[in-house]
Amino acid sequence: MEKITSFTIDHLRLQTGLYVSRVDCAGQEKITTFDIRMTRPNTEPVMDTAAVHAIEHLGATYLRNEPQWKARVLYFGPMGCRTGFYLLLAGEYRSADILPLMDGMFRFIADYAGEIPGASAKDCGNYLDMNLSMAQYHARKYIREVLQQPTPDRLNYPD
Repeated sequence: MEKITSFTIDHLRLQTGLYVSRVDCAGQEKITTFDIRMTRPNTEPVMDTAAVHAIEHLGATYLRNEPQWKARVLYFGPMGCRTGFYLLLAGEYRSADILPLMDGMFRFIADYAGEIPGASAKDCGNYLDMNLSMAQYHARKYIREVLQQPTPDRLNYPD
């Protein structure tokens, strides 16, 4: 079997960043998959599940309500390795194209106060496993490391 695209990336050289993972076609429509890498693989500790779960709920809520992008959001969810998230958008984009969207989403998470959307037994299958303060820590770290001063090495996979 062939390796899938995400297993061909050198995770030993990968930093926190916002990368185009792949662009696929679904009929005539292009779909861009973004790798939102929040912790450095195999170097930093991974995010705990409660922080990941809170980021997932808040991020999905933000993205599916963002007026300019909501119709193009196909999926937002965590990587199994807990080092980041995947975002799938209808259309073909570069990382730089969605920097304002990511900045808005991570600032929404960093500044969020109140009950996490969907954090109830009726709305979620594991609603007790959420940690807003750790989600905010990771959001602030991502803003600082990636979004405030995006450099080419944080927007393009290493060669």
